[in-house]
Amino acid sequence: MATVSAFSSPPWPNPNPNSNPNSASASDRDEAADSLDSFSSMTLQDEELTRNSDRQLDPNRDLNVQTALSPPQHLIPNLPATPPPSLLYLSFNQDHACFASGSDRGFRIYNCDPFREIFRRDFDRGGGVGVVEMLFRCNILALVGGGQEPQYPPNKVMIWDDHQSRCIGELSFRSDVRAVRLRRDRIIVVLEQKIFVYNFADLKLMHQIETIKNPKGLCAVSQGAGSMVLVCPGLQKGQVRVEHYASKRTKFIMAHDSRIACFALTQDGHLLATASSKGTLVRVFNTADGTLLQEVRRGADRAEIYSLAFSANAQWLAVSSDKGTVHVFSLKVNSGSQVNDTSRTAVDAATHSPSSPSSSLSLLKGVLPKYFSSEWSVAQFRLVEGSQYIVAFGHQKNTVVILGMDGSFYRCQFDPVHGGEMTQLEYHNILKPPSVF
Repeated sequence: MATVSAFSSPPWPNPNPNSNPNSASASDRDEAADSLDSFSSMTLQDEELTRNSDRQLDPNRDLNVQTALSPPQHLIPNLPATPPPSLLYLSFNQDHACFASGSDRGFRIYNCDPFREIFRRDFDRGGGVGVVEMLFRCNILALVGGGQEPQYPPNKVMIWDDHQSRCIGELSFRSDVRAVRLRRDRIIVVLEQKIFVYNFADLKLMHQIETIKNPKGLCAVSQGAGSMVLVCPGLQKGQVRVEHYASKRTKFIMAHDSRIACFALTQDGHLLATASSKGTLVRVFNTADGTLLQEVRRGADRAEIYSLAFSANAQWLAVSSDKGTVHVFSLKVNSGSQVNDTSRTAVDAATHSPSSPSSSLSLLKGVLPKYFSSEWSVAQFRLVEGSQYIVAFGHQKNTVVILGMDGSFYRCQFDPVHGGEMTQLEYHNILKPPSVF
């Protein structure tokens, strides 16, 4: 039987004391408590959390990055030179303003624009960190050990407080953790075939979900205040499950015939983009009713999709794959109205978006194979084929930020009217010594 244990010290501060979080129903909570077959134990080390009010966990408070997080160790003089670390993990924070890297030596946090390393933590023993999940810009991180010499067991989620430069809590499981997602009010832990949702204020288990085998740890969660939408693989190949916690509804969408390889949510949780293991098509759905709103084509040959990302206004969708090209697609859907923009006139389309490569063949739909009437990307950026890249939209207009597991950082700009090849604005390699930046 699984056990849950905690110290008798005061509970974590409520991250949203004036809010009414959307928790799972009582029946869901009871069911979760009775069937913790994968959940092993939870320990909260919070005896020091109330000694200094500045050190209390407050996921609802965005802090200035430079003051919230400790300075980089490379600023300390006389440190011996060491070989570059091997990257194990890369991820953007929730608003894509920062990104985190996990390596065989520890973890680092970077700002995207302007690019700079904010701080790093290199561990003496082992040091491998396979997952680093940020919570916007606050001092709290979720860490999971990884690599050949993991700093922490890979079946544990460690809650790191950088004000104290130590872990203040942990969640322990009977199998390895594949991914972690954070909201201001929730912690989501992804295992190979199960997902656990915890309340951030007290680490209480709120909900658990069974999934098909999910070795990539696929999971996405909305970041809008109040209403929470969670997306994960369903129990069938090609199926995604959408949990609407505000209305306590579950929606299943048969998105593809083959297995799900990648998906992404808009910040408000209204739109969902999915890609299958074939990697040729990307589909955009309405999460409320599962309606297919748009389908775009990355290419004709198979590819492994590494990441999908919506722009803040859901006007653009970026896609990265093992083919070495980042694509930007123009979306004809609106995150607020969640309907096709059929009212856009030809003049308006010509003025505000590049012409679609499929437009000249639109009259032949139903006659030619579907391939010839596909919607293709309007902008592209070429990278080294075979390397793994993730992508997000920058805070400057019409910019894209690309991170590579080879340590590369690109910031590019695309032309929203004429499209074509993107312009590279910036390049860095995070594995090089900081003096090179």
